[in-house]
Amino acid sequence: MLKVGLTGGIGCGKTTIANLFAGMGVPILDADQVGRELTEKGQPALDRIREEFGPQVLNSDGSLDRCRLKQIIFADATQKLKLEAILHPLIFAALIAKTGQLDSPYCIISIPLLFETKMESIVDRILVVDCPLELQIDRVKKRDKLTIEIVKSIIGSQVTRDYRRSHADDLLNNAQADNTLAEQVKKLHNLYIYLSACQHQLTCDQQNHL
Repeated sequence: MLKVGLTGGIGCGKTTIANLFAGMGVPILDADQVGRELTEKGQPALDRIREEFGPQVLNSDGSLDRCRLKQIIFADATQKLKLEAILHPLIFAALIAKTGQLDSPYCIISIPLLFETKMESIVDRILVVDCPLELQIDRVKKRDKLTIEIVKSIIGSQVTRDYRRSHADDLLNNAQADNTLAEQVKKLHNLYIYLSACQHQLTCDQQNHL
């Protein structure tokens, strides 16, 4: 199965694109959702977070206080690295396991921090959703009700737009609020179906030569 990594800067529209692929029956795996599942009550990741950050990051019912944890990691880069050291290997392993359970020509694995977390190795192809920086900032301000300083800080913690664009196998422009998005996704869908068939044929040919 062809595994397509979907990524892009905050506010570029990854969720919108993932939903368009899902509407065509394509399985979607979301790294953020996996991360939330791994930090629910009773999960080992939550125990490790409590050990590392203390009871201050838990709610009264023992669940993770995500807002409090975000405040801690965004205020201190060292704390952010500690959290990533706990979660990223677990998310990496969980995504690999989930792809093994799918039966589809291809799947979309949405990984917002694909490059930052060095997860390129778990995908066969990288799809980057792109939009101009000014539009990116405006979208995040309106969506998350954040100050421009915080938005710029978040964007600054991610790889640059130029880096994403130069490392993309496929680039999807999400700067326009019109029907071109659906058209672009449909073309990519057809491409991925074709590439999946080629991948499958190559695998068969290799097995026949063993």
